[in-house]
Parts: sequence; C-alpha cells; structure tokens
Amino acid sequence: MSYGRPIGRSLSKLLVGQTRPATRSHRFSTRCPRIVRQCVSRSHGHQHQSYSTVHAGDLQFGQPLSETHPHLLKPEELTPGITAQEYADRRTRLAQKLPKGAVAVVAAADIVQRTGSCFYEFFQDPDFLYLTGFNEPEALAVIGQDASGKDHTFHLYVREKDPKAEIWDGARSGTQAAVDVFNADETGDISSIKTVLPRVLSGATQVFTEITQPDQGASNLWRFLYGTPRRKTDFAELIESRKTKQLRHTMNELRAYKSSAEIDLMREAGRASGKAHTEALRQQFTGERELDAYLRYRFISNGCDQIAYEPVVAGGRNGLGIHYIRNDDVLHDDQMVLIDAAGKKGGYISDITRTWPVKGKFSAAQRDLYQAVLNVQRTLVSMCRGSASVSLDKLHSVAEGFLTDQLKQIGFDMSNKAIETLFPHHISHYIGMDVHDTIGYSRKAVIREGHCITIEPGIYVPDDERWPKHFRNMAVRIEDSVAVGEETPLVLTAEAVKDVADIEGLRQ
Repeated sequence: MSYGRPIGRSLSKLLVGQTRPATRSHRFSTRCPRIVRQCVSRSHGHQHQSYSTVHAGDLQFGQPLSETHPHLLKPEELTPGITAQEYADRRTRLAQKLPKGAVAVVAAADIVQRTGSCFYEFFQDPDFLYLTGFNEPEALAVIGQDASGKDHTFHLYVREKDPKAEIWDGARSGTQAAVDVFNADETGDISSIKTVLPRVLSGATQVFTEITQPDQGASNLWRFLYGTPRRKTDFAELIESRKTKQLRHTMNELRAYKSSAEIDLMREAGRASGKAHTEALRQQFTGERELDAYLRYRFISNGCDQIAYEPVVAGGRNGLGIHYIRNDDVLHDDQMVLIDAAGKKGGYISDITRTWPVKGKFSAAQRDLYQAVLNVQRTLVSMCRGSASVSLDKLHSVAEGFLTDQLKQIGFDMSNKAIETLFPHHISHYIGMDVHDTIGYSRKAVIREGHCITIEPGIYVPDDERWPKHFRNMAVRIEDSVAVGEETPLVLTAEAVKDVADIEGLRQ
C-alpha cells in the first residue's frame, strides 16, 4: 500500500518489524490497495508465521490519508493538495542548500494546554509541516544530503503507537507509518531521542536549526513569577556551538516562492472565504459576535478546514484598533463594520478585509472615505507583477503617496506626516502557511512570480479636531490576497465584493 506516496519503497510487503534499507534508489508510483501483516504463533516448540491482508482504510493514523479520508485527499496526496513527491522535492531542495556534511534539524510543535485537561487546537510548526507533511506533535526531523549530493536523507522520530494513550488522545501514526507513509529513511520512538540523536548528529559538520534556544516569548510578568528561561537546552548542549547555524534564512528562501499546488490551495481558501464575505453582506446583523459566528460557519461550509486567524469584526470606532478581536459590541445602523477574517485549507491561509455599512447603504462621508481607500487598493493590486520590479517597501511608499492625494481631495489636511497617523500599518505582508509568512524574509526583496502577498491599505480617523468632523471615528481597510504573476497578478480572494455599487446592491 503506497498510502498516496509515489516515492520510496514498495509497500506490497509491509511486514511488522521488517528492517528497511535507508535508500531511495527504487521509486514507485503504483498504488497497492493493501498491506500484509505478519502474524507469529508458537506450538510444540515451533514458531509459525502467517500473513493476513489489511486494507489501509481499516487502519488508523494520526491524520487523514487518501485511503481513510478519500473525501479530503486525492490519491498520491500526503496532505490535501500536496503530494508526497512534492514534500520529497522540498527536502531535496533544502538538502542541496546545505553545506556538504551538514544537516537540518526541525521540530514539530507541541500541544498547548488551555486549562486543566483542556487544550488549544493543535497548530503544526509551519517549517516542519512544509518539509514532512506530518501533522502530529512531539516529532523531530533530521534532513541532509545523501552520498550523491543529488537527493536527501530523512530521519523522522515520532510518538510510537500506544493503544492506552490513543483511547484518550486519538490515533497516532507511529514509527511504521513514518517510513511507509511519510518516506523516512530512518525512524524511532521520540521518547528515545536523547539516546538516538547523538549518534545521528555525531558526523554532521554543521547543524542548521532554530531550536537551540528556549522560548524567549515569555512576558515580563511570567519571568518575574517563574524566573528566566534556561540559557541552554539539553539539545543545545548536545551540539557544539561552533556547529550550529540558523535555518531561518534557508527556509524562508524555500517557502517564499509558492508552487502551483500551493497557489491552488490558497485560491481555494480565498474563493471559499470570499464567498463567505459576500454571503454575510446579504444579511442583517445586530451584533459583532453574531457576524463573527456566521463567518466562521460559512468558511467551513464553503470548503475551508478552519479559520485562518482570529477574526476582527469591528463596528464603528472599534475598527480603529488594528487587531480588535473582542467582537462583543452592538452594530449600529449609522456605522460601518470592518471585518478582517478568512479561512484556511490544506495548511494554507487566505487573508481578507472588507468594510461595509451596517445598514447596507453608505452615507456620503462613508462613501467618500471608502472610495478613497478602494482607489488606492486597486492601483496597488495592479502593481503585483514581476515586471513592475517593486518590493513590499516600495509598494508601501507608493500607497502612502496615493492615500495622501486621495485624502486631500476629500478635505483632509495631510501636512506634518499626517499619513503616518491615519495609516499606521504596512501595506503588505507575505502569506502562505502562516498569515504573516516567512518571518524575517525581507520586505525590500523585489517581488517575483510565485510570491504571495496581501494588499491592504487602510485609513483610521481618530476623534481629534485635526480631522474633518464627519470622518472622525471611521475606519476603512480593504485587503485581498494576491499571487504575484510576471505580467498579471492573480487575486486569490476575488469573490469578496468590494465595489460600492455591488455592496449596496446586495441589500436591495
């Protein structure tokens, strides 16, 4: 049974306990509908072996596979939309970027407890998921070049199958699946990693990783109450400091350019999310929470797996808070509501912001401010081309100039760097597996075909005598997700309407 993987070893004889050579010299694309399980029995001092056929759909794994969830994954896919071959190609590209004899070590995310025995929804570390397709906690990947320098070696250490634990926490894939499903050359129980890893890393000339330092994100209060985190972890002490290099730059270079499969997934997420926004526009809501709940429901029912981030549903002056997520206020007919919300599919996000009048029709002042932002947004989207030779920072500079001109036309005094008050955030960020993808990847880099970004101009007018009275406490942001093309941008979220006439027409 190939479990959707066109590479690696033949699984037509998947024998329990069988040792497999760490080689990728034979590649297979034929799918086998069964595995063969070895059974051992003893009688009269003699050992007997027999074999039984088990369909993969009858087994349980720690995540969906095409055999167990054919409604979610197609044949050859390891996660929705991404094939096992693409994951292998990603590891090979990483290995080829490493110096000879070096390895990359990437850890899975852990489960985060919410309180007592309750926990937050699991969110896999994006780098780990990008390289492995493995979507369970407590796992470690070690990747390097093979002897030829043209392929990669892949060690994947995971939680072993445990019937007692799985009663409480659900199925695990286990070490057998690490090899036969996820194409690891070597595997082992993660609980033994302290004894296994020294051997694996002993011959490495360098170790590229981001996990040698403890979590530095603790608040000042946490540090006061519980002390400063240790300066070194057990893992860091295992590696000589001179051997350790940061992996972030290399991973950003890999992840910044999306494959056609990744863009297709983001387009699916954008289509489903955009439809949800348009469907919401047809409805009348009296509270932020009600609108929040409706959008979450529509994202999923339209085909997304989950929400991409905590939604912002901000009526009136609540929209002045860029990351307002309380979503607990009343929506009044004379206000606009700013909604920053979208869904996620197959591990890839969409990102959308729309602003519209609660009662469905703009006042004169609302229309003027909204149209000013929309004019700039459309212009900036048209510049998301490789042939334009622009960076995110260049786009931001252009946006500031265009917004300044638009606001002057409707009566704003734009002297003394007024735009920095009215437009306090950046015009764009990279998107992909994260809402703010590839953290640390330069905004000065010229955008090229394969980059996926947002375009999100916004104007937030404080209640201050400096600004025209009829615009005070208004907030307008319009955001789309865009895949950069060489000559033509692809708007991934086009189904979310944004023209004034379209918005008002949906309520008639």
